[in-house]
Amino acid sequence: MDSRRRDRRDYLPVVPMTLWIDADAAPQPVKEVCFRASERLALATVLVANMRLPLPPGYAHLSAVRVDGGPDVADRYIAEHAVAGDVAVTADIPLAALLVPNGVTVLDPRGDEYTTESIGERLSVRNFMDKLRSTGVETGGLAAYGAREKQAFANALDRALTRALRVSVRPTER
Repeated sequence: MDSRRRDRRDYLPVVPMTLWIDADAAPQPVKEVCFRASERLALATVLVANMRLPLPPGYAHLSAVRVDGGPDVADRYIAEHAVAGDVAVTADIPLAALLVPNGVTVLDPRGDEYTTESIGERLSVRNFMDKLRSTGVETGGLAAYGAREKQAFANALDRALTRALRVSVRPTER
């Protein structure tokens, strides 16, 4: 075989990649998209929550971690276990601010990717809005989660996983 030509079997994962889901507040459609991606790509997928999460049957690569109740316990678990090259799904901006600098790709349930360029501003706006709410100011909320948001998330997840998988493979040593 020509050493310059390789097929897909000649590539092995360097480090197994994990898809982390901050499952306490992830909408069910987001979880379902992640479940299908997990099965399609044979990708370890971990749901982390402070309550029991029943896993749907038939998904071999799913697991769930139940953490103690309390503020940010699930976030701390993900932050302590996710490594560079992993992908995480969370709407929690402070968690994203911990993960992004460590090389974890982070998406929110609406398909927006938190990046090193955007995370500082997103955290500042979040903290400002939190202060307004604590003083009694009505700040509104996000629009309802629907088909458009689900599709945007599915597209963003596909792009992020494709990018992450591309980085996590290398030619086999011969």
